[in-house]
Amino acid sequence: MWNEIASHYNYWLFIVLMMIGLYGVIARGNLVKKIIGLNIFQASTIMLYVSMGKIEGGTAPILDADFSLYSNPLPSVLMLTAIVVGVATTALGLALVVRIKEAFGTIEEDEIGQSLTGMGR
Repeated sequence: MWNEIASHYNYWLFIVLMMIGLYGVIARGNLVKKIIGLNIFQASTIMLYVSMGKIEGGTAPILDADFSLYSNPLPSVLMLTAIVVGVATTALGLALVVRIKEAFGTIEEDEIGQSLTGMGR
């Protein structure tokens, strides 16, 4: 049993990174730290999918008589798309944080909530 767990150590590492990112999103009040947590979560998901697409001894899927094992390129291609979406999401999130900072003078979630309840919203 332990050999099976140890042979997939990379999956466990990615799960730990996922939980660290999720903790950063849930437990932190600072909006920038929430975005960093979201990026950690996303990076761990991307690494998980790319590592699942890797085949030991596999090569790029270019037909050749010398190779019989080919790695699946689909996870890598999909994760490239996920990286682009992640960069766009991060840029949008940081732009919103800048606007929130201009409007409320803070990027702390609880202080923004107090400002909103004080305004009667």
